[in-house]
Amino acid sequence: MLRGTPFHSRTAPLCQAQNWRRWSGYLAASSYELHHEMEYFAIRNAAAAIDVSPLFKYRIRGRDAARLLDRVVTRDVSRCAVGRVLYTPWCDEQGKVLDDGTVQRLGEAEFRLTSAEPNLRWLWENAAGLEVEIEDESERTAALALQGPNAREVLCRLADEDLSGLRYFRLAHVRLGDIPVQVSRTGYTGDLGYEIWVPAEHAERLWDLVFEAGRPYGLMPAGLLALDVARVEAALILIEVDYVPARRALIDSQKSSPFEIGLGWTVKLEKPYFVGREALVREAERLPQWRLMGIEVPWDGLERVYGEFGLPPQVTPTASRSSVPVYVGGQQVGYVTSHTWSPLLKKYIGLVHLEAPFARPGTEVEMEFTVEHRRRRAPAFVVERPFYDPERKRA
Repeated sequence: MLRGTPFHSRTAPLCQAQNWRRWSGYLAASSYELHHEMEYFAIRNAAAAIDVSPLFKYRIRGRDAARLLDRVVTRDVSRCAVGRVLYTPWCDEQGKVLDDGTVQRLGEAEFRLTSAEPNLRWLWENAAGLEVEIEDESERTAALALQGPNAREVLCRLADEDLSGLRYFRLAHVRLGDIPVQVSRTGYTGDLGYEIWVPAEHAERLWDLVFEAGRPYGLMPAGLLALDVARVEAALILIEVDYVPARRALIDSQKSSPFEIGLGWTVKLEKPYFVGREALVREAERLPQWRLMGIEVPWDGLERVYGEFGLPPQVTPTASRSSVPVYVGGQQVGYVTSHTWSPLLKKYIGLVHLEAPFARPGTEVEMEFTVEHRRRRAPAFVVERPFYDPERKRA
């Protein structure tokens, strides 16, 4: 049975559209207004609050907590100082990605791991012989993402200490009002943003405090439709859309290594051991067969494709998660996964998996569009990721 998150008593009355979707067994709003456009622009121009409580959250404690995480993830956790956050994937023995998320170092021997899918069993399987406690705190901990250029001002009105200097991918233990929380400078929008981690019993009061403080700064609740457009602009991948987790793949060709989905920078082969290291060492010695890149479709090409049927280009600021082919010279050389019209950039953009020889920026390709039930191809170009990367995100 689907449940409401700890914020549901606040989000439900605001959801005019009543367009709820499933997210890890919880109800999540696709949008609050009848269209998500204002919510998207709140992310980019003001501030938006996004309920991200359905993320899976694991508290890992004990003398060997860092050793367990170093055994599992591809990043080097031993070098993660207290108060830092690492984004990382983790792999199976064949070096294929199982999931991705963040590792937050809360103390010398205490961490929080966030993930998109359940990973408790995987953690216990890899904890053999280690002195460690693993606790699933997914239900006990709520999470609220505060994203956008005004997010810092909203937080600073509430916090009992100055958060203006909190650096990118850092974490602080503070009080917002009288509520003890952890605030991480992280998010899934590619903009200035924070995520607030709070005991579930304080969620409703936290929501009220944040929105009271955020009223002068244009704070709005934002749903998953607005978030999806923002994360495509930031070229942030989504599990089950931009890659198939290895444990769910039906055939080997559906699996991806970190190198193939743009996460090669997270693979620290200098570590003596982690699950999948040997396979990734072998892969690093040769070029990956696939690469994840960006794709841009010029407007005049869209006009030509739709104009053939007497139509203007039918582009909406709603991200598509439908895979479509990409061609060079009539031969399919890849496929686009997430794609959308960017209201801010005024471009049609997407994340594209390409065979390595065609993954050079500037390569001319063709992307398939279906118009009036007929398949057509529009000219497009391979570009670097991300599409949108404002300085304020890290400043």
